[in-house]
Amino acid sequence: MINIAEKTLASIVTEKHQTVPVLEKYNLDFCCKGRRTLAEACTEKGLSVETVSNELQQVSGIDEKSQLPFTEMNAEQLINYILIYHHFYVKQSMPIMFSHLQKVAAKHGGRFPYMLTVLNLFAEVMNEMTPHMQKEEQVLFPRIKQVEAFFNQHKATILPEGFISIPVSMMETEHEHAGRIMDDIRQLTNNYTAPEEACTTFKISIAELKEFEEDLHKHVHLENNLLFPLAKKMLQRIITMN
Repeated sequence: MINIAEKTLASIVTEKHQTVPVLEKYNLDFCCKGRRTLAEACTEKGLSVETVSNELQQVSGIDEKSQLPFTEMNAEQLINYILIYHHFYVKQSMPIMFSHLQKVAAKHGGRFPYMLTVLNLFAEVMNEMTPHMQKEEQVLFPRIKQVEAFFNQHKATILPEGFISIPVSMMETEHEHAGRIMDDIRQLTNNYTAPEEACTTFKISIAELKEFEEDLHKHVHLENNLLFPLAKKMLQRIITMN
């Protein structure tokens, strides 16, 4: 049996979704950097591998009824879940969050200048996420569904070079960039900690940013570590079918 420390972060989350809060607690990136083993990630962060491993093993005993079978989903099911639970959330939350951050920066930017930087960084994320999701919804996801249709029909076909790999590579690069920006925001806000004297809007903004990053990590994990590899595997199979 493989020691949990030798497993990749992506595989740990894939096998047990309840482990997400533990990895989030220690700022261990299981989406864009999910190919690292737990031991490698902990060493990089200066964390105790034993401590983190023990916490992960404890939550692994949680009732599996709350564990969604992502690894058993086909591509269309994964896409539908991503659209309903992640794209919808991002589209709905970003304008509200930006409005709150504008108010905080205008009212408290003099005393807490880092919030001006946070506002600008989130604006960058928002400006990138909108076209990013459009490209997925209008280009990549339909292509993946097309590949799955050929696969289910056991139909060999030849598709243009880079049909899946080029947009996937672009999406993964954009995922990594958004992740870096949110990491910068987390550092600036002291791991999403509002000042004791912060007003209600300030506290809400910080809580919203934390929730947004947590959702982004889950969102990117489903795409980078499950959906995209599945699409590539199906494409390879239909290319080689007789």
